[in-house]
Amino acid sequence: MSELKALKSKIEPWESLGNDINDLQALYELADEAKDESMVGEIVAGIEAAKARFEKLNVLNLLSGEVDRNGAFLTIHAGAGGTEACDWAQMLSRMYVRWAERRGFKIETVDTLEAEGGIKSVTHQITGDFAFGYLRSETGIHRLVRISPFDANARRHTSFTSVYAFPILDDTIEVEVRPEDLRVDTYRSGGAGGQHVNKTDSAVRFTHLPTGIVVACQTERSQIMNRQTAMSILKARLYEYYREKKEQENQKFAAEKKDISWGNQIRSYVFQPYTMVKDHRTKHETGNIQAVMDGDLDPFMEAYLNNTWKGMSLDAEDDDL
Repeated sequence: MSELKALKSKIEPWESLGNDINDLQALYELADEAKDESMVGEIVAGIEAAKARFEKLNVLNLLSGEVDRNGAFLTIHAGAGGTEACDWAQMLSRMYVRWAERRGFKIETVDTLEAEGGIKSVTHQITGDFAFGYLRSETGIHRLVRISPFDANARRHTSFTSVYAFPILDDTIEVEVRPEDLRVDTYRSGGAGGQHVNKTDSAVRFTHLPTGIVVACQTERSQIMNRQTAMSILKARLYEYYREKKEQENQKFAAEKKDISWGNQIRSYVFQPYTMVKDHRTKHETGNIQAVMDGDLDPFMEAYLNNTWKGMSLDAEDDDL
């Protein structure tokens, strides 16, 4: 039933758009035959609306990967820049929360490591249709250029933060985690919370010994719930790890291997001396940096998806040759 619902959600909007275009065609022919110019405004508005719907549906059509429809774990790590980078990580965290809220997605923070001036790292669980399909475009290094609010001399600083997206796996995708490959550490949660926080060892950290992947969860009150969430994150990380290893020739996830520093950024956010957000992969840019920081990320995500699709089409043509 879930698969049937997913297929219907893909097909029915296209059928509806096709019907509306047929109606526009009939209206145009009627107006042309009657030489009635009063219908021109309605026809033009209908064409523009149909074009906008087509572009949105075409983007969804590009989200055809095995796990694109799933929710996502989004992890943000502060990089080079000290306090500046921690503040930048917090700003990015707010940006993605705003983006998720715009789409009506459910957001839960499953792990946070606070630091002076902001956060050292944070992991959000974002649940909603195609959350991972969109957020996978955000994986990489994000660079900030601004006049530092922490610098008494008001000098310009550059900060770096990494963003990683991993799919939330459902029951249709199996990832085996053997108990002997897992080291489990429990510790007391930090930060504000309920009466059990800082009194019991409810926080959980998993280390997957064969790969060295480490995940943690400390936001739930009980150790059992933290274990469940941490295991979900671990399976998502392992899914990405093994897929990348299997397809080493595909550089899709190469950004994850790069240092969180100068020269490796996928996107730059410039606050001073001018305002601009520019994606270095697609060349898409905007001067409205405030809108972007308030979660207006869809144009960047859609540009990435379209760019990836064009690249795949060119590769297919090369294979044919």
